[in-house]
Amino acid sequence: MYDWAVSSVQTTILVAVFPVYFVKIVAHGWPEGSASQRVAAANTVVAIVVAALGPVLGTLSDFVAAKKRFLALFVVLGAVTASGLFTVGQGDSGLGIALFTLVLICAAASTIFYEALLPHIAEPREIDRVSTAGYALGYVGGGILLAANLAWILNPGLFGLPQSSDPRSPTGTLPFRLAFLSVAIWWLVFSLPLFRRVREPAPLYPPNEPILRALRATLAQFGNTLRELRRFRQAMLFLIAFLLYNDGIQTVIKMATAYGAEIGIEDSDLIAAIMIVQFVGIPCAFLFGMFADRFGAKRSIFVGLCVYVVITLLGYFMRTATHFYILAALTGLVQGGTQALSRSLFASLIPAYKSGEFFGFYSVFEKFASIFGPLLFAIAIAVTGQSRLAVLSVVVFFIAGAAVLRRVRVEEGRKAARDAEAAFEASQRAA
Repeated sequence: MYDWAVSSVQTTILVAVFPVYFVKIVAHGWPEGSASQRVAAANTVVAIVVAALGPVLGTLSDFVAAKKRFLALFVVLGAVTASGLFTVGQGDSGLGIALFTLVLICAAASTIFYEALLPHIAEPREIDRVSTAGYALGYVGGGILLAANLAWILNPGLFGLPQSSDPRSPTGTLPFRLAFLSVAIWWLVFSLPLFRRVREPAPLYPPNEPILRALRATLAQFGNTLRELRRFRQAMLFLIAFLLYNDGIQTVIKMATAYGAEIGIEDSDLIAAIMIVQFVGIPCAFLFGMFADRFGAKRSIFVGLCVYVVITLLGYFMRTATHFYILAALTGLVQGGTQALSRSLFASLIPAYKSGEFFGFYSVFEKFASIFGPLLFAIAIAVTGQSRLAVLSVVVFFIAGAAVLRRVRVEEGRKAARDAEAAFEASQRAA
Protein backbone atom coordinates (compact mmCIF):
# COMPACT_ATOMS: atom_id res chain seq x y z
CA MET A 1 0.00 0.00 0.00
CA TYR A 2 2.95 2.38 0.35
CA ASP A 3 3.70 1.81 -3.33
CA TRP A 4 0.06 2.79 -3.91
CA ALA A 5 0.54 5.94 -1.80
CA VAL A 6 3.89 7.25 -3.01
CA SER A 7 3.20 6.51 -6.69
CA SER A 8 0.91 9.54 -6.67
CA VAL A 9 4.04 11.69 -6.38
CA GLN A 10 5.57 10.01 -9.41
CA THR A 11 2.50 10.13 -11.65
CA THR A 12 1.13 13.59 -10.87
CA ILE A 13 4.15 15.61 -9.74
CA LEU A 14 7.22 13.97 -11.23
CA VAL A 15 5.91 12.73 -14.57
CA ALA A 16 2.53 13.91 -15.79
CA VAL A 17 1.08 17.13 -14.41
CA PHE A 18 3.78 19.34 -12.91
CA PRO A 19 6.25 19.20 -15.87
CA VAL A 20 3.44 20.20 -18.25
CA TYR A 21 2.19 22.86 -15.81
CA PHE A 22 5.70 24.27 -15.39
CA VAL A 23 6.50 24.38 -19.13
CA LYS A 24 3.15 25.79 -20.30
CA ILE A 25 1.99 27.90 -17.34
CA VAL A 26 4.71 28.76 -14.84
CA ALA A 27 7.47 29.28 -17.44
CA HIS A 28 5.24 30.54 -20.24
CA GLY A 29 7.18 32.60 -22.77
CA TRP A 30 10.59 31.15 -21.99
CA PRO A 31 12.89 30.17 -24.92
CA GLU A 32 12.48 26.62 -26.24
CA GLY A 33 14.26 24.09 -24.08
CA SER A 34 14.75 26.40 -21.10
CA ALA A 35 11.90 25.01 -18.98
CA SER A 36 12.90 21.40 -19.64
CA GLN A 37 16.46 22.32 -18.76
CA ARG A 38 15.28 23.71 -15.40
CA VAL A 39 13.26 20.55 -14.67
CA ALA A 40 16.27 18.38 -15.56
CA ALA A 41 18.51 20.45 -13.28
CA ALA A 42 16.02 20.06 -10.40
CA ASN A 43 16.04 16.28 -10.85
CA THR A 44 19.83 16.36 -10.68
CA VAL A 45 19.73 18.25 -7.37
CA VAL A 46 17.27 15.70 -5.95
CA ALA A 47 19.57 12.86 -6.93
CA ILE A 48 22.63 14.46 -5.32
CA VAL A 49 20.87 15.23 -2.03
CA VAL A 50 19.33 11.76 -1.64
CA ALA A 51 22.58 10.08 -2.65
CA ALA A 52 24.37 12.00 0.11
CA LEU A 53 21.75 11.31 2.81
CA GLY A 54 20.79 7.74 1.90
CA PRO A 55 23.66 5.66 3.32
CA VAL A 56 23.83 7.54 6.63
CA LEU A 57 20.08 7.44 7.25
CA GLY A 58 19.81 3.83 6.10
CA THR A 59 22.60 2.68 8.40
CA LEU A 60 21.22 4.66 11.35
CA SER A 61 17.79 3.08 10.81
CA ASP A 62 19.41 -0.37 11.17
CA PHE A 63 21.11 0.53 14.43
CA VAL A 64 18.16 2.12 16.22
CA ALA A 65 15.22 0.32 14.55
CA ALA A 66 13.87 3.53 13.05
CA LYS A 67 12.90 2.59 9.51
CA LYS A 68 9.22 3.40 10.09
CA ARG A 69 10.00 6.60 12.02
CA PHE A 70 12.23 7.94 9.27
CA LEU A 71 9.63 6.89 6.72
CA ALA A 72 6.91 8.78 8.61
CA LEU A 73 9.10 11.89 8.85
CA PHE A 74 9.61 12.08 5.10
CA VAL A 75 5.96 11.27 4.34
CA VAL A 76 4.74 14.18 6.48
CA LEU A 77 7.36 16.63 5.17
CA GLY A 78 6.66 15.55 1.60
CA ALA A 79 2.90 15.92 1.94
CA VAL A 80 3.24 19.40 3.43
CA THR A 81 5.57 20.44 0.60
CA ALA A 82 3.28 18.94 -2.05
CA SER A 83 0.39 20.97 -0.67
CA GLY A 84 2.58 24.06 -1.05
CA LEU A 85 2.55 23.58 -4.84
CA PHE A 86 -1.08 24.74 -4.68
CA THR A 87 0.26 28.31 -4.31
CA VAL A 88 2.43 28.24 -7.47
CA GLY A 89 1.17 30.23 -10.45
CA GLN A 90 2.50 31.90 -13.60
CA GLY A 91 5.90 33.45 -13.03
CA ASP A 92 6.56 31.60 -9.76
CA SER A 93 9.35 29.56 -11.32
CA GLY A 94 11.72 29.80 -8.35
CA LEU A 95 9.09 28.75 -5.81
CA GLY A 96 7.74 26.05 -8.11
CA ILE A 97 11.11 24.42 -8.75
CA ALA A 98 12.08 24.66 -5.07
CA LEU A 99 8.89 22.91 -3.90
CA PHE A 100 9.10 20.38 -6.75
CA THR A 101 12.65 19.55 -5.66
CA LEU A 102 11.72 19.17 -1.97
CA VAL A 103 8.74 16.91 -2.73
CA LEU A 104 10.91 14.60 -4.80
CA ILE A 105 13.63 14.52 -2.13
CA CYS A 106 11.09 13.45 0.49
CA ALA A 107 9.52 10.80 -1.75
CA ALA A 108 12.89 9.36 -2.77
CA ALA A 109 14.24 9.38 0.80
CA SER A 110 11.11 7.64 2.11
CA THR A 111 11.57 4.74 -0.28
CA ILE A 112 14.99 3.95 1.24
CA PHE A 113 13.28 2.82 4.45
CA TYR A 114 10.28 1.30 2.68
CA GLU A 115 12.41 -0.89 0.45
CA ALA A 116 14.67 -1.87 3.38
CA LEU A 117 11.61 -3.57 4.91
CA LEU A 118 11.31 -5.93 1.92
CA PRO A 119 13.72 -8.70 3.05
CA HIS A 120 12.11 -8.66 6.50
CA ILE A 121 8.57 -9.33 5.28
CA ALA A 122 9.15 -11.64 2.29
CA GLU A 123 10.68 -15.12 2.15
CA PRO A 124 13.42 -15.59 -0.48
CA ARG A 125 11.12 -17.71 -2.66
CA GLU A 126 8.46 -14.97 -2.80
CA ILE A 127 10.54 -11.80 -2.82
CA ASP A 128 10.25 -11.20 -6.59
CA ARG A 129 6.47 -11.64 -6.51
CA VAL A 130 6.07 -9.37 -3.48
CA SER A 131 8.18 -6.64 -5.08
CA THR A 132 6.40 -6.78 -8.45
CA ALA A 133 2.99 -6.87 -6.71
CA GLY A 134 3.98 -3.69 -4.88
CA TYR A 135 4.81 -1.99 -8.16
CA ALA A 136 1.55 -3.21 -9.68
CA LEU A 137 -0.43 -1.73 -6.79
CA GLY A 138 1.59 1.45 -7.24
CA TYR A 139 0.39 1.63 -10.82
CA VAL A 140 -3.20 1.18 -9.64
CA GLY A 141 -2.99 3.84 -6.94
CA GLY A 142 -1.06 6.35 -9.01
CA GLY A 143 -3.28 5.66 -12.02
CA ILE A 144 -6.54 6.16 -10.14
CA LEU A 145 -5.44 9.51 -8.74
CA LEU A 146 -4.06 10.59 -12.12
CA ALA A 147 -7.36 9.65 -13.76
CA ALA A 148 -9.19 11.89 -11.30
CA ASN A 149 -6.66 14.67 -11.89
CA LEU A 150 -7.06 14.33 -15.65
CA ALA A 151 -10.84 14.42 -15.36
CA TRP A 152 -11.02 17.70 -13.49
CA ILE A 153 -8.17 19.31 -15.47
CA LEU A 154 -9.88 18.60 -18.80
CA ASN A 155 -13.49 19.09 -17.60
CA PRO A 156 -13.45 21.38 -14.55
CA GLY A 157 -17.12 22.26 -14.95
CA LEU A 158 -18.17 18.65 -14.30
CA PHE A 159 -16.68 18.96 -10.82
CA GLY A 160 -18.16 22.35 -10.04
CA LEU A 161 -14.88 24.15 -10.60
CA PRO A 162 -14.94 27.64 -12.10
CA GLN A 163 -13.82 27.97 -15.70
CA SER A 164 -11.74 30.80 -17.11
CA SER A 165 -10.96 32.01 -20.61
CA ASP A 166 -7.41 32.69 -19.42
CA PRO A 167 -5.72 29.34 -18.66
CA ARG A 168 -2.91 31.09 -16.80
CA SER A 169 -5.12 33.03 -14.39
CA PRO A 170 -5.58 31.77 -10.80
CA THR A 171 -8.99 30.41 -11.82
CA GLY A 172 -7.62 28.76 -14.95
CA THR A 173 -4.80 27.05 -13.06
CA LEU A 174 -7.01 25.88 -10.18
CA PRO A 175 -7.55 22.31 -11.54
CA PHE A 176 -3.78 21.80 -11.84
CA ARG A 177 -3.14 23.18 -8.36
CA LEU A 178 -5.86 20.98 -6.87
CA ALA A 179 -4.08 18.00 -8.40
CA PHE A 180 -0.97 18.84 -6.36
CA LEU A 181 -3.07 19.17 -3.21
CA SER A 182 -4.69 15.79 -3.89
CA VAL A 183 -1.24 14.17 -3.92
CA ALA A 184 -0.56 15.38 -0.38
CA ILE A 185 -3.82 13.88 0.91
CA TRP A 186 -3.43 10.62 -1.04
CA TRP A 187 0.16 10.14 0.12
CA LEU A 188 -0.74 10.60 3.78
CA VAL A 189 -3.90 8.52 3.86
CA PHE A 190 -2.62 5.46 2.02
CA SER A 191 0.60 5.32 4.02
CA LEU A 192 -1.39 4.43 7.13
CA PRO A 193 -1.70 0.65 6.46
CA LEU A 194 2.08 0.28 6.49
CA PHE A 195 2.42 2.10 9.81
CA ARG A 196 -0.40 0.09 11.39
CA ARG A 197 0.39 -3.41 10.09
CA VAL A 198 4.14 -3.75 9.37
CA ARG A 199 6.41 -4.34 12.35
CA GLU A 200 9.71 -2.54 12.80
CA PRO A 201 12.67 -4.96 12.41
CA ALA A 202 14.86 -5.41 15.49
CA PRO A 203 17.76 -2.96 15.99
CA LEU A 204 21.40 -3.95 15.78
CA TYR A 205 21.88 -2.28 19.18
CA PRO A 206 19.82 -3.03 22.33
CA PRO A 207 16.66 -0.87 22.64
CA ASN A 208 18.06 1.30 25.44
CA GLU A 209 21.35 2.08 23.71
CA PRO A 210 22.09 5.86 23.74
CA ILE A 211 21.27 7.49 20.43
CA LEU A 212 24.62 9.31 20.33
CA ARG A 213 26.48 6.03 20.47
CA ALA A 214 24.28 4.68 17.70
CA LEU A 215 24.98 7.79 15.63
CA ARG A 216 28.74 7.46 16.17
CA ALA A 217 28.52 3.82 15.20
CA THR A 218 26.52 4.82 12.12
CA LEU A 219 29.18 7.26 10.94
CA ALA A 220 31.93 4.74 11.62
CA GLN A 221 29.97 2.02 9.82
CA PHE A 222 29.43 4.31 6.86
CA GLY A 223 33.16 4.26 6.24
CA ASN A 224 33.19 0.46 6.41
CA THR A 225 30.21 -0.19 4.16
CA LEU A 226 32.06 -0.14 0.86
CA ARG A 227 34.64 -2.54 2.29
CA GLU A 228 31.78 -4.66 3.59
CA LEU A 229 30.23 -4.76 0.13
CA ARG A 230 33.38 -6.48 -1.14
CA ARG A 231 32.19 -9.57 0.72
CA PHE A 232 29.11 -9.45 -1.50
CA ARG A 233 30.82 -9.03 -4.85
CA GLN A 234 27.78 -9.99 -6.91
CA ALA A 235 25.63 -7.41 -5.09
CA MET A 236 28.26 -4.75 -5.82
CA LEU A 237 28.49 -5.77 -9.46
CA PHE A 238 24.71 -5.64 -9.73
CA LEU A 239 24.70 -2.11 -8.25
CA ILE A 240 27.07 -0.96 -11.01
CA ALA A 241 24.78 -2.45 -13.66
CA PHE A 242 21.79 -0.87 -11.95
CA LEU A 243 23.55 2.51 -11.87
CA LEU A 244 23.95 2.37 -15.63
CA TYR A 245 20.61 1.06 -16.87
CA ASN A 246 18.51 2.85 -14.26
CA ASP A 247 20.03 6.11 -15.49
CA GLY A 248 18.24 5.49 -18.75
CA ILE A 249 14.99 4.45 -17.08
CA GLN A 250 14.90 7.51 -14.82
CA THR A 251 15.61 9.84 -17.74
CA VAL A 252 12.69 8.38 -19.69
CA ILE A 253 10.41 8.75 -16.65
CA LYS A 254 11.44 12.28 -15.71
CA MET A 255 11.84 13.96 -19.08
CA ALA A 256 9.15 12.32 -21.26
CA THR A 257 6.32 14.80 -20.69
CA ALA A 258 8.55 17.88 -20.78
CA TYR A 259 9.98 16.61 -24.08
CA GLY A 260 6.50 15.88 -25.44
CA ALA A 261 5.23 19.32 -24.42
CA GLU A 262 8.11 21.03 -26.21
CA ILE A 263 7.58 19.21 -29.51
CA GLY A 264 3.91 20.20 -29.49
CA ILE A 265 2.01 17.25 -27.97
CA GLU A 266 -1.24 18.53 -26.40
CA ASP A 267 -1.70 18.50 -22.62
CA SER A 268 -4.58 16.02 -22.77
CA ASP A 269 -2.52 13.63 -24.91
CA LEU A 270 0.47 13.87 -22.58
CA ILE A 271 -1.54 13.07 -19.46
CA ALA A 272 -3.55 10.35 -21.23
CA ALA A 273 -0.29 8.71 -22.33
CA ILE A 274 0.92 8.65 -18.73
CA MET A 275 -2.35 6.93 -17.79
CA ILE A 276 -1.62 4.34 -20.47
CA VAL A 277 1.73 3.68 -18.77
CA GLN A 278 -0.04 3.24 -15.44
CA PHE A 279 -2.77 0.86 -16.54
CA VAL A 280 -0.67 -1.19 -18.97
CA GLY A 281 1.84 -1.46 -16.13
CA ILE A 282 -0.62 -3.11 -13.71
CA PRO A 283 -0.90 -6.53 -15.39
CA CYS A 284 2.60 -6.34 -16.84
CA ALA A 285 4.20 -5.88 -13.40
CA PHE A 286 2.44 -9.05 -12.23
CA LEU A 287 3.50 -10.82 -15.43
CA PHE A 288 7.12 -9.85 -14.81
CA GLY A 289 6.88 -11.47 -11.38
CA MET A 290 5.55 -14.66 -12.94
CA PHE A 291 8.22 -14.54 -15.65
CA ALA A 292 10.91 -14.11 -12.98
CA ASP A 293 9.57 -17.14 -11.10
CA ARG A 294 10.09 -19.26 -14.19
CA PHE A 295 13.15 -17.75 -15.89
CA GLY A 296 14.82 -15.72 -13.13
CA ALA A 297 14.92 -12.01 -12.27
CA LYS A 298 18.14 -11.39 -14.22
CA ARG A 299 16.74 -12.65 -17.54
CA SER A 300 13.53 -10.72 -16.97
CA ILE A 301 15.47 -7.48 -16.47
CA PHE A 302 17.35 -8.19 -19.73
CA VAL A 303 14.01 -8.37 -21.57
CA GLY A 304 13.01 -5.02 -20.09
CA LEU A 305 16.28 -3.37 -21.17
CA CYS A 306 15.84 -4.60 -24.75
CA VAL A 307 12.40 -2.99 -24.89
CA TYR A 308 13.85 0.26 -23.48
CA VAL A 309 16.38 0.38 -26.31
CA VAL A 310 13.48 0.22 -28.76
CA ILE A 311 11.61 2.94 -26.83
CA THR A 312 14.63 5.25 -26.97
CA LEU A 313 15.17 4.79 -30.70
CA LEU A 314 11.48 5.35 -31.47
CA GLY A 315 11.44 8.41 -29.19
CA TYR A 316 13.99 10.14 -31.41
CA PHE A 317 11.59 9.94 -34.38
CA MET A 318 8.42 10.78 -32.42
CA ARG A 319 6.25 13.44 -34.04
CA THR A 320 2.57 12.89 -33.15
CA ALA A 321 0.33 12.05 -30.21
CA THR A 322 -0.17 8.56 -31.68
CA HIS A 323 3.58 7.99 -31.53
CA PHE A 324 3.56 9.14 -27.91
CA TYR A 325 0.76 6.68 -27.10
CA ILE A 326 2.73 3.80 -28.65
CA LEU A 327 5.81 4.70 -26.62
CA ALA A 328 3.67 4.95 -23.48
CA ALA A 329 2.30 1.43 -24.03
CA LEU A 330 5.81 0.04 -24.53
CA THR A 331 7.01 1.82 -21.39
CA GLY A 332 4.13 0.44 -19.34
CA LEU A 333 5.03 -3.02 -20.58
CA VAL A 334 8.45 -3.00 -18.87
CA GLN A 335 8.84 -0.06 -16.48
CA GLY A 336 7.35 -1.45 -13.27
CA GLY A 337 8.59 -4.99 -13.75
CA THR A 338 12.17 -3.93 -14.47
CA GLN A 339 12.35 -1.66 -11.42
CA ALA A 340 10.56 -4.09 -9.10
CA LEU A 341 12.83 -6.99 -10.06
CA SER A 342 15.87 -4.77 -9.63
CA ARG A 343 15.04 -4.11 -5.98
CA SER A 344 14.07 -7.73 -5.27
CA LEU A 345 17.19 -9.09 -6.99
CA PHE A 346 19.35 -6.76 -4.91
CA ALA A 347 17.46 -7.73 -1.74
CA SER A 348 18.24 -11.40 -2.44
CA LEU A 349 21.97 -10.64 -2.76
CA ILE A 350 22.36 -9.01 0.69
CA PRO A 351 21.86 -10.24 4.28
CA ALA A 352 18.58 -9.04 5.80
CA TYR A 353 20.17 -7.74 9.00
CA LYS A 354 22.00 -5.06 6.95
CA SER A 355 19.06 -4.18 4.73
CA GLY A 356 18.83 -0.53 5.81
CA GLU A 357 22.55 0.02 5.37
CA PHE A 358 22.75 -1.66 1.99
CA PHE A 359 19.50 -0.17 0.69
CA GLY A 360 20.94 3.20 1.70
CA PHE A 361 23.70 2.48 -0.79
CA TYR A 362 21.14 1.15 -3.25
CA SER A 363 19.56 4.60 -3.03
CA VAL A 364 22.96 6.18 -3.77
CA PHE A 365 23.27 4.18 -6.96
CA GLU A 366 19.60 4.81 -7.77
CA LYS A 367 19.97 8.56 -7.31
CA PHE A 368 23.31 8.82 -9.05
CA ALA A 369 21.48 7.06 -11.87
CA SER A 370 19.13 10.02 -11.71
CA ILE A 371 21.98 12.50 -12.13
CA PHE A 372 23.76 11.63 -15.32
CA GLY A 373 20.77 11.06 -17.61
CA PRO A 374 18.93 14.34 -16.86
CA LEU A 375 22.30 16.13 -16.77
CA LEU A 376 23.15 14.73 -20.20
CA PHE A 377 19.68 15.78 -21.34
CA ALA A 378 20.26 19.37 -20.13
CA ILE A 379 23.75 19.53 -21.68
CA ALA A 380 22.51 18.22 -25.03
CA ILE A 381 19.77 20.86 -25.09
CA ALA A 382 22.31 23.58 -24.27
CA VAL A 383 24.67 22.41 -27.04
CA THR A 384 22.18 21.54 -29.79
CA GLY A 385 19.17 23.69 -28.88
CA GLN A 386 16.82 20.68 -29.12
CA SER A 387 15.85 17.58 -27.14
CA ARG A 388 15.92 14.89 -29.84
CA LEU A 389 19.63 14.13 -29.69
CA ALA A 390 19.38 13.99 -25.89
CA VAL A 391 16.67 11.34 -26.21
CA LEU A 392 18.81 9.29 -28.60
CA SER A 393 21.85 9.43 -26.31
CA VAL A 394 19.97 7.62 -23.51
CA VAL A 395 20.33 4.28 -25.35
CA VAL A 396 23.97 4.14 -24.22
CA PHE A 397 22.89 3.64 -20.59
CA PHE A 398 20.74 0.60 -21.42
CA ILE A 399 23.44 -1.11 -23.47
CA ALA A 400 26.18 -0.51 -20.90
CA GLY A 401 23.95 -1.63 -18.01
CA ALA A 402 23.03 -4.85 -19.79
CA ALA A 403 26.71 -5.59 -20.46
CA VAL A 404 27.57 -5.36 -16.75
CA LEU A 405 24.42 -7.22 -15.63
CA ARG A 406 25.45 -10.13 -17.84
CA ARG A 407 28.46 -10.68 -15.52
CA VAL A 408 26.40 -10.94 -12.31
CA ARG A 409 26.32 -14.53 -10.95
CA VAL A 410 23.05 -14.54 -9.05
CA GLU A 411 23.25 -17.90 -7.27
CA GLU A 412 26.77 -17.20 -6.04
CA GLY A 413 25.59 -13.87 -4.64
CA ARG A 414 22.57 -15.40 -2.92
CA LYS A 415 24.75 -18.05 -1.29
CA ALA A 416 27.08 -15.37 0.09
CA ALA A 417 24.09 -13.52 1.57
CA ARG A 418 22.70 -16.71 3.16
CA ASP A 419 26.08 -17.59 4.64
CA ALA A 420 26.44 -14.12 6.18
CA GLU A 421 22.91 -14.32 7.60
CA ALA A 422 23.64 -17.72 9.20
CA ALA A 423 26.91 -16.44 10.70
CA PHE A 424 25.15 -13.39 12.14
CA GLU A 425 22.40 -15.50 13.69
CA ALA A 426 25.01 -17.82 15.23
CA SER A 427 26.85 -14.87 16.76
CA GLN A 428 23.59 -13.50 18.17
CA ARG A 429 22.80 -16.83 19.81
CA ALA A 430 26.28 -17.01 21.26
CA ALA A 431 25.95 -13.48 22.67
